[in-house]
Amino acid sequence: MSILDSKQYKEIQRQGWASVAEGWEKWWKTIEVGADKVSRRLLELAEIKSGSRVLDIATGIGEPAITAARKVGSSGRVLATDISPQMLYIAKQRAISLGLQHVIEFKEGDAETINLPASTFDAVLCRWGLMFLPDLRTGLSNIYGSLVNGGHLAFAVWSSSEKVPFISLVINTVSKETHKPALPTGIPGPFILADENVIKDFLTKSGFGDVIIEKMAVTFTFDTAEAFTSYQWDTAFPLHSMLANETQVRREEILKSVTEAARKYANHNTGSVNLTNEAICVVGTK
Repeated sequence: MSILDSKQYKEIQRQGWASVAEGWEKWWKTIEVGADKVSRRLLELAEIKSGSRVLDIATGIGEPAITAARKVGSSGRVLATDISPQMLYIAKQRAISLGLQHVIEFKEGDAETINLPASTFDAVLCRWGLMFLPDLRTGLSNIYGSLVNGGHLAFAVWSSSEKVPFISLVINTVSKETHKPALPTGIPGPFILADENVIKDFLTKSGFGDVIIEKMAVTFTFDTAEAFTSYQWDTAFPLHSMLANETQVRREEILKSVTEAARKYANHNTGSVNLTNEAICVVGTK
């Protein structure tokens, strides 16, 4: 991706996340029921303890930064960064409500260009964010430079699309209904780091050693199939882009198709939708 394309892409990301920030705030607890164990595992892989200095890249509305802040305590520090000021505002309010404002600092910026203090952090975390960097090599180099020697980068990405119905169900359904490609080629996306060999290559070329990769099942539960579709509409800004040129009637028809696809994962007794996905957790050491 060229510098010009990269700048344009980041601006789309910035505006996109701003448009769904309130949706993320609305659905946060639903997602954290499933995602919390990923945050906790990343802390374990990064060997975060009381007093640790931690950087969270692409924190969104505050995870895993808040989980890390609870772990490091008043003697530690967490710097949480994100490209979206609207998402960071919500993260900051959450930190204040939990009494963690003296432990967490928030800073706007993307992983590739944000100015980070050199050789400062004991650990860097990122949960489902690195897949969206237009220049991952530059981002990893920036992260590497911010770590102390022996410090760890621990992150989570998604596995291949067929193992992540939580996302692919929507993409595939909308693609089929609109006759448009599911995901544009060459553009960062949720499944771009699904190949373990690609992950290892990026990390080793960026200087990281002792790379460990493990898989984890992550289940998200929604009360109904309709609730799943509402969540996607409220939080997934690319969905709005995919349906932007459709009439309101057609858009509603397509969203109903998403609901019907989600219903295949529903519990026959309760109607709740349970989507189990494969996450990839990775740690590398400086």
